[in-house]
Amino acid sequence: MKKWLRKISVFQLFVFLSCWIVSAQELITIQGKVFSKEDSPLPGVTVVVKGTAHGTVTNEDGNYTLTNVPGNATLVFSFVGMYTQEVAVGNKTNIDIRMEEETIGLEEVVAVGYGTMKKSDLTGSVVSVQSEDISAFPTTNVVQALEGRAAGVQVTQNTGEPGGSISVRIRGTNSIKGSNEPLYVVDGFPISGSNPTILNNLDVESIEILKDASATAIYGSRGANGVVLITTKSGKAGRTSVSVETNFAFQSIRKKLDMMNAKEYAQFYNLVAANDGWGQAFSQEEVNSFDEGFDWQDFVFKDNALLQNHSATVSGGNDKTQFSVSGSLYNEEGIIENSGYDRYSFRSNIGHNINEKIRISGNITLAKIKRENQSSSGGGRGTSLISGALYPFPTVTPWNEDGSWRNLKTLYHWSPEIVNPALMIYETNSIVRSNKVLANAAFEYSPIPDLTLKIMGGIENSDDRSDYYRTNDYIGTSAYASVSTTQFTSLLNENTISYTKTIGKHRISALTGFTYQDFRSTSLYGSGTDFLSDVQESYDLSSASVPGIPDSGYSLSVILSGLGRFNYNYDDKYLATINFRADGSSKYSEGNKWGFFPSGSLAWRVSNEGFMSDVDFISDLKIRAGYGETGSQAIGAYATLNNLYSGKTVFGGEYHTYFAPGTNLPGDLKWETTEQTNFGVDFGILDNRLRIAADYYIKRTRDLLNSVPLPPSGGFTSTIDNVGVISNRGLEFEINADILSGPVEWTVDANISFNRSKVEKLYKGQDILGSYINVTLIDDHFNILREGEPFSVFYGYLEDGYNETGRLGNYKDLTGEGDVNVRDKTIIGDPNPDFIYGLNSLLSYKNFDLTVFIQGSQGNDIFNLAGLNNTLDVGFGGNMPKDVLHNHWSPDNPDAKYPIPSRTNQIRVSDRFIEDGSYLRFRNIQLGYNIPFSKLGITGIKNVQVYVGGKNLITLTKYSRWDPEVNSLGGSSSINQGIDYHTYPVNKSVNFGIRADF
Repeated sequence: MKKWLRKISVFQLFVFLSCWIVSAQELITIQGKVFSKEDSPLPGVTVVVKGTAHGTVTNEDGNYTLTNVPGNATLVFSFVGMYTQEVAVGNKTNIDIRMEEETIGLEEVVAVGYGTMKKSDLTGSVVSVQSEDISAFPTTNVVQALEGRAAGVQVTQNTGEPGGSISVRIRGTNSIKGSNEPLYVVDGFPISGSNPTILNNLDVESIEILKDASATAIYGSRGANGVVLITTKSGKAGRTSVSVETNFAFQSIRKKLDMMNAKEYAQFYNLVAANDGWGQAFSQEEVNSFDEGFDWQDFVFKDNALLQNHSATVSGGNDKTQFSVSGSLYNEEGIIENSGYDRYSFRSNIGHNINEKIRISGNITLAKIKRENQSSSGGGRGTSLISGALYPFPTVTPWNEDGSWRNLKTLYHWSPEIVNPALMIYETNSIVRSNKVLANAAFEYSPIPDLTLKIMGGIENSDDRSDYYRTNDYIGTSAYASVSTTQFTSLLNENTISYTKTIGKHRISALTGFTYQDFRSTSLYGSGTDFLSDVQESYDLSSASVPGIPDSGYSLSVILSGLGRFNYNYDDKYLATINFRADGSSKYSEGNKWGFFPSGSLAWRVSNEGFMSDVDFISDLKIRAGYGETGSQAIGAYATLNNLYSGKTVFGGEYHTYFAPGTNLPGDLKWETTEQTNFGVDFGILDNRLRIAADYYIKRTRDLLNSVPLPPSGGFTSTIDNVGVISNRGLEFEINADILSGPVEWTVDANISFNRSKVEKLYKGQDILGSYINVTLIDDHFNILREGEPFSVFYGYLEDGYNETGRLGNYKDLTGEGDVNVRDKTIIGDPNPDFIYGLNSLLSYKNFDLTVFIQGSQGNDIFNLAGLNNTLDVGFGGNMPKDVLHNHWSPDNPDAKYPIPSRTNQIRVSDRFIEDGSYLRFRNIQLGYNIPFSKLGITGIKNVQVYVGGKNLITLTKYSRWDPEVNSLGGSSSINQGIDYHTYPVNKSVNFGIRADF
């Protein structure tokens, strides 16, 4: 009996314990609602049981239901742009929560190479630009939206024509022969070239700029110039949303130059004739008959050129599938007739969780682009369209009495060169049509928690066709047509394994993988002269009486890489990052094909230390330091090979094709390598209402690649060699301030950066000159690389006043040799700015928003090459600014700005043409009103904003020409920087628009 009772007691104890355990682990269903700080329902909030993948998202009313939740679990609520919150269940079955907006940004997730990271965990120098700033005003290129937004990033609009090229320099210039443009990575795909024109600004979620080597080394041989990571918008779980924006802008030239009118023009050239003794240009009767005359600037440049930008996006999804689909239209008329830029684009981004371990995703962007060019720049004597807006005679119109175009070359005997700009506008057309595709797909597999294998494949493809046609009505020439096509394809494969783990206070993450990318391009060219009819233009080259010689080309290069990264975080106080990449390129010689690029960085979050707990006013304090090496390929696909080139010759009375070596001797080349050290501090006070980031960097590029001359007796005239060292060092500051909160909200974001470049070493200490530039009056080099000087400084003579007759010809003899020669040339200016800056202010009151964005550059010089011809070249009869007539030398005005009007002035490249290019520009001013539909009782509409704004309305500068933001001869690898030579001017605009979210 006792034995039986003992068994009963043991059984009862077992049942009791089992019930207690089951009770402790009872699975319950939890319901609730999530609100914003304004008490509005918040859809799309992710609700997850902490430590598991079990979760859901709130519906369009902010409600959620989560089943099978342990009573002792913790729920994690997260939403982009808001604080992540954790709530212990405690057997509660109803949990409502109010989400607070993330204002300090420390928990913000930013893109880094091959992954993402919390901003608070960054150890390198990374800056992020968000969608509202990227889409603040319409641009043809998302890169333009970075201007003034990020410290250390200099964006220069080389030309104001629609779709024109953009130059970006991150922390200065690194290379002589190679590109100095950063690497652009769109949704993980490293794209070719320097203009990601395929994207519409409204499709971009964020842009991260990796500046120091500890951040860019993961991209190895393509990271030396910085890396720009562009992330497009993706769908989020929750209610399907629709966003629509439409914008109209009216553009015009920023300012006109004050040119002579007809009467002043006649008086001026009579003065030239008198000074040079060649009679009289105009009779007094003719002079008296002239008045204001014809304004050629008004003829070439039009007012109210229309720009329109329309976009629609549909996005949404659930916990399994998320999607985003958008379409956009961008149409910009140029401020010159028959110039413009059209882009039609479509983008789709989709992700799907097959199960808890497998996810697939893909995105595709398609764009159809048409660009009408009227970018005929240069042409110092009115032989280009842009110079043609200034040089023609104000005494006549473009038309003859019968309506035909006037031949300006035969109008006055002293002016045989000026071309009627109407011929270039209306009797030529130059159109580039492009079809572009950027697509990739990824497969992710997580066999165990914290470990993810990812395989990604992608393609970038561009098919371009350029058509040029000059009609039979173009005076003095026969009809001419040309067609060129280029096809570019890049295939990408990336294979990575990532692992993250948290053990107590230790948090680690690691990434390793290998990648393959190739770059293949083909080209075809054909032309013809003398067409019977203009009807077919460039679409029937076979109808040309004189066909041109066709040409074609092919290029292929491959890069194979291995990469790795390790991040360590201890207690959110001590952070470390190590990156490594090995790149193998088909471009380099055997034995030098592989380059190795390591980096490392450390950070200490001082604000999380115990001794800082009583320092209430400091919200965040992090000190960073890093070092790394990155590279640049800097050469063409076949630069290290001994290439044969084809040609034609007559031999034995017959026409033959031959192949012969080129004039460049292939060399045994090494990679250009950039080493960079960075020290930084992130500082936040007053609950992070004021946030400051400061960085100091030292960047040094060695083994610079450039052409080196060879004695012609060897059969080659040049070779490419590793010839020198260039350094950049600088300071960067970013300030973000939440000045006011409450009924009136005011935030200000500002940045300023200082960079000093220095040419430290060149081949045998020899100078490297910029391109030889011929502008009739002067044939010379304008820029130079010289040891000890900044990159690409201006090089010329120093003027020494006028001679006794008021003419130019006195230049300083710096060598004391008794005459002025090339050895007396010296540094006369510097196109590099002392500092660049930007400031964005957002002031909100009730439903009104006022945005003011200021951007500028200080201390850079401009070589006014356009002004050289347009103020001194009187020998061809072109019109000139009024100041040349009213402020020239005379016995009564010996210190005048300009010499005596004469063809006998001796003109050289000199400091006369160096001007201060500093400017402060109100890049964008915008006033918006948010219509309060919720207060009006209208449902189904989340937000509608109407706005009016202006771009480039105010520019403060001392520069004399159209615009100080100019770089006519600049390019990705050009030494010729800071030169203004009759470039399509930047415009100003007034715009109206509406944004709506449903």
